[in-house]
Amino acid sequence: MNKRFWRQAAAIIVVLMVAGVASFANGSADMADDTFTLGMVSITVNDSSNARFINGATAAAEELGWETIVIDAHGSADEANAAFQNLALRGVDAIIDLVFPVSSLGAGLKAAEEAGIVVGTWGGGLGGIVAATNGTGGIQAKPIVEQMVADMGGKGSILALTYHAGQVAREREQVLDDIVSQYPDITVTRNEVRIPGYIQDGAEFASAWLAAHPKNSEPLAIWGSWDDPALGAISTMKQQDRDDVLVYGQNGNIDAIVAVKDGWMTATAWAPVEEEGRVMVETLADAIEAGDSWTPKAVEVPVVVVNAQTIDAFLEENPDADGE
Repeated sequence: MNKRFWRQAAAIIVVLMVAGVASFANGSADMADDTFTLGMVSITVNDSSNARFINGATAAAEELGWETIVIDAHGSADEANAAFQNLALRGVDAIIDLVFPVSSLGAGLKAAEEAGIVVGTWGGGLGGIVAATNGTGGIQAKPIVEQMVADMGGKGSILALTYHAGQVAREREQVLDDIVSQYPDITVTRNEVRIPGYIQDGAEFASAWLAAHPKNSEPLAIWGSWDDPALGAISTMKQQDRDDVLVYGQNGNIDAIVAVKDGWMTATAWAPVEEEGRVMVETLADAIEAGDSWTPKAVEVPVVVVNAQTIDAFLEENPDADGE
């Protein structure tokens, strides 16, 4: 290679080094800023419940004069840990974990602890340095699973659409196991959905399961560890004209409420997720003010079962819940 090439390469390297120094300087200036910053690490921002929680938390943060940063971890615990570390380097003051179990956030929580960052979890549980949690999965699942086995008459087959990377989904599946174990005449088939891809997975798993369970052959139900995989299953049921299958979800997103209203989803547990986001931010603010005297706590917000019997009254009280 000629000397001209090396001179050009050297010039480019110098430019990159200068840019890097400038970027570091700007980052240091940002970290020195007095503005309080809240970081949120979401398992997927494409999920409507995650989006609702983020909206509620952002609104509460703005009222406190806080800035917010949201990072999408795309269902990956490795990305979530990296996000925590990135936020710690950026000098945020608080972090909320959306759904990842604290047991999978070791490196991230260590980075937050070393940086003196207060941490809350939505559906991630308590543990380590976590100051507060809400959105506990089992609370939503219990009334839904109890209705499901009652509707089935204590017998038949269930397709359970599960997700083990999320704490909320794990807790809900545990509730399913605990209740169904009391009914030996109920058989459960489990399929693990992915993030991203949970709606498509729900549709595909339902297609195979429906083929193995003919129409009106026995009491049949599909249970999603949250609404969206179950909604994917409903899309397949519509294509195959399978109105003999009961469908259950949790979270009560707009599409699920519409599906209950239209008769395709049997029941969902609606959570006021925006309020959960708001409560979490307010609780973290209290924890920061309390300092070392703070005791970690769960700040749960009650859920509402929405089914054919309650849908009309529910929509009267929550007219925006179906998006209309």
